[in-house]
Amino acid sequence: MEDGGQRRRWEYWWVALRFSLLMCFGENVSAQIRYSVPEEVKEGTVVGNIAKDLGIDISTLADRRFRIVSGSKDALFQVNQNNGVLFVNTHIDREQQCDGNTACLINLKIAVENPLEIHYVGIEITDVNDNPPSFAEKYLILEIAENTLTGTRFELQTARDLDVGMNNVRMYRLSSNAYFELEVIDNGDEDKVPFLILKKSIDREQNSNHSLTLTATDGGNPARSGTLNITIIVLDTNDNRPICGKDVYSATIQENTPIGTSVITIIANDTDYGHNGEVEYSMGRNMKRKVHDTFQLDSKTGAIKVIGLVNFEENEVHKLTIQASDKGSPPLSTDCRVVIKITDINDNKPEIEVTSLLNIIPEDSKPGTVISLISVTDKDSGMNGKVILTMAHSVPFELKPSYQENVYSVVTKVHLDREVVSHYDITITATDCGQPPLSSIKTLSVQISDVNDNRPEFSQNPVELYLLENNAAGSSIFSVSASDNDLHENAGISYNIVRGESKQNDLASFLNVNSDNGQISALKTFDFETLKTFQFQVVATDSGTPSLSSNVTVNVFLLDQNDNAPVILYPVSANGSAEGVEEIPRNVNAGHLVTKVRAYDADIGYNGWLLFSLQEVSDHTLFSLDRYTGQIRTLRSFTETDEAEHKLVILVKDNGNVSLSATATVIINAVEPKEAFAASDVKSSVKDDDENNVTFYLIITLGSVSTLFLVSIIVLIVMQCSKTPDYSSKYLQDTNYDGTLCHSIQYRSGDKRYMLVGPRMSIGSTIVPGSNGNTLVVPDHRRGASGEGVCRIAAIHVSLSRA
Repeated sequence: MEDGGQRRRWEYWWVALRFSLLMCFGENVSAQIRYSVPEEVKEGTVVGNIAKDLGIDISTLADRRFRIVSGSKDALFQVNQNNGVLFVNTHIDREQQCDGNTACLINLKIAVENPLEIHYVGIEITDVNDNPPSFAEKYLILEIAENTLTGTRFELQTARDLDVGMNNVRMYRLSSNAYFELEVIDNGDEDKVPFLILKKSIDREQNSNHSLTLTATDGGNPARSGTLNITIIVLDTNDNRPICGKDVYSATIQENTPIGTSVITIIANDTDYGHNGEVEYSMGRNMKRKVHDTFQLDSKTGAIKVIGLVNFEENEVHKLTIQASDKGSPPLSTDCRVVIKITDINDNKPEIEVTSLLNIIPEDSKPGTVISLISVTDKDSGMNGKVILTMAHSVPFELKPSYQENVYSVVTKVHLDREVVSHYDITITATDCGQPPLSSIKTLSVQISDVNDNRPEFSQNPVELYLLENNAAGSSIFSVSASDNDLHENAGISYNIVRGESKQNDLASFLNVNSDNGQISALKTFDFETLKTFQFQVVATDSGTPSLSSNVTVNVFLLDQNDNAPVILYPVSANGSAEGVEEIPRNVNAGHLVTKVRAYDADIGYNGWLLFSLQEVSDHTLFSLDRYTGQIRTLRSFTETDEAEHKLVILVKDNGNVSLSATATVIINAVEPKEAFAASDVKSSVKDDDENNVTFYLIITLGSVSTLFLVSIIVLIVMQCSKTPDYSSKYLQDTNYDGTLCHSIQYRSGDKRYMLVGPRMSIGSTIVPGSNGNTLVVPDHRRGASGEGVCRIAAIHVSLSRA
């Protein structure tokens, strides 16, 4: 009944404590629970249900990673994640875990996540009577002078019992005898010291020795006991004891005092003479082993010096009992008390313990995200044990103190960017306040994981492609490439061409792009004579969720190839062949213009520049051919021996790398002057009519071209002056490209053809009479970037040839 009432009181106290903590600290409060369990219990013994006592839903324990994060180094206890039960994991021996008579308390930290909570559990290990009292020695020999006064006390060996409380030594019992009795004195440290008291004078002549048995019994149930065999030897008279110079000797030294340092000297005086007055010093029998390991006593001088490590954290005060004995027979002795106080120095570095750590965090984590919980301790005391925790300012993290002293959380303080820094080594420094201060360093390694926050990027936009005409259909003509600063699937890029209803997008339908590598192929063959330039757009899309994309504009400029042979315009026969007959008087002088071979080439530049040469001629001395104009003239006057009919085969070829050619045949008949004049009149009449028609058509053409040109110039100037200098628009920006050196325009008048040959005109060019150059100077659009909005007009020369 008493146990049940006590348990109910404990439960009421626990509920009240939980309520108070929740009211004070909110949902993440860490509570303190205490259990008790006796030592020597079987493994698996249930200590208590932590989850139930903390009010945590048992079904969420596994998901919230319910676990012990610190505590006993030997893992004395474990928790069951299925039901929250705390059980004994291994054999418990209180005497191994705890030293002394104080309560043996094992502190555990219990952690649960989502949200993160830390709970503290204290487990008191209660003692059972599993150790009997024992003496350091089985036999004790005492020498007592025969003139020893009754009532004299002799300190005996103290029995030690590893158990505590009621299970510790409770009583001593001395075997029955006529001369001695037992007295037990409590020394204030919960140790009972037995003393042997002489109750009746002894006489060596009657009995030279006495054998006694000292029995120590503990308070357990059943009780355990141990014995000490005491042999008392009766000596002859030595009736003066040594006397200590002070009741209590005291000294203060710092910890870590160098070995060999003298601490204090004990002086005891004996008024006897000779050996009976010579004093020797020795450590008391009941000194702890640590005292013997730390200090050494000079038996002759009574000087105490340091022989081992002096550690404040292990013992703040050492209490010594020094026995001063003379050399009499029997010797007399007295006990001198020595108290040595240890002052603390800063000799322990702070210790940093990482309780929890998230090694990988996404780059889109919000500021204030907790990535680690750490605690710091220092074994020193006072200011030497006060610790300051710092973190490098170069990382985007900061320390946040907890409500519990020396417990901190590491949180993000700004937004993270994996593309800038993908890995952080967070260096945490713990420094105490001692002089000089000591510090320790802990490095946390954190990896930043990627999210899809970067679009694919093209290195150049727009891109210019110069493509030769007559490309092979289906072959690759170009490739685009974009890069993405993200990782893995977020950086996987696919390509596609923008298709739509505009004219430019109609041309894009004849293009195909490899979605994996951006390789662009043409599905048709392009012809420079029908299409000079066009543009299309390629979109690069990553594989992230959601996906991001960007596009690039590709401006395509077709380059001319020599794929058109010259075409003979004159002479042309009725059946369409390049043949003609010319009649000239026989009396013409040298240099007379016989006729002119006319031809044109659909190509441009050097590919359309035609040269004339005589491939076959009946008389090389009679006719010459101008290689540039195609004019046939006489080299000399006709003689009577010259033939009346002469055949000339003229070869017309272009200036392409692989030149193409055509031939024309001219038959020249030399006739008498009267016949020639008649034919000339007819031809002159026709020629005048043709020339008038050609002049009329040329005037109309030049007027139309000039009007269109002026309108284009006005529109261009308005556009240039109204927009900002942005050369990344959808219009073609290559100012150095006209695609040709020369261009030809054909006109027809009746059944005769005429050709206008000259440099090709582009936007911003004009015709300047009197110019001798056949070069097109392209306007410098870069001057427009200065904001003047003025376009430089270049000049070209167009030479008109009349057939």
